[in-house]
Amino acid sequence: MISTNRYIKVNHILATMAFLTILLTSGCKVNYSFTGASIPPEVKTINIRYFPNNATLVVPTLSQTLTDALRDKFTSETSLVLVNQGGDLVLEGSIISYQTQPVAIQGDDQAALNRLTITVDVTYTNTFDESMSFESKFSRYSDYSSSQTLTSVQEGLIEEINTMLVEDIFNKAVINW
Repeated sequence: MISTNRYIKVNHILATMAFLTILLTSGCKVNYSFTGASIPPEVKTINIRYFPNNATLVVPTLSQTLTDALRDKFTSETSLVLVNQGGDLVLEGSIISYQTQPVAIQGDDQAALNRLTITVDVTYTNTFDESMSFESKFSRYSDYSSSQTLTSVQEGLIEEINTMLVEDIFNKAVINW
């Protein structure tokens, strides 16, 4: 008796999931992904140009790291094909600021924490719907102990900040926040 009930429940759940899948995918005018990206079906390609580092303080690997992270995000979480020229969507920009500054000043005028901030200027062009295009600045930071040197924590901080910047850019471009 118990196994029959379980069998019925499992079949009911599977049938419901199949119905919802068919309902959601039939007749849709927008492609959806598990990431929440909504991309019209006529949009097939994206061109993500190299993001040069125009900041006063330049970390040699930062441009390539950011550009690669953006390319990976868009190609792994959407059905878009990365192209070198043209593109239905075009993402370009530059790193405009890379700075560290003290935060959390203590009573003895010493900083307990330092903050690394990276700012990028991004232009996003949607050739199918100009109203979705934008030009915007994105800025993210990460704090680190003042007992550590920037060079000793820089690689990890850049990775953490890049992840946040890429997520922000992706969300604004294809999730339409």
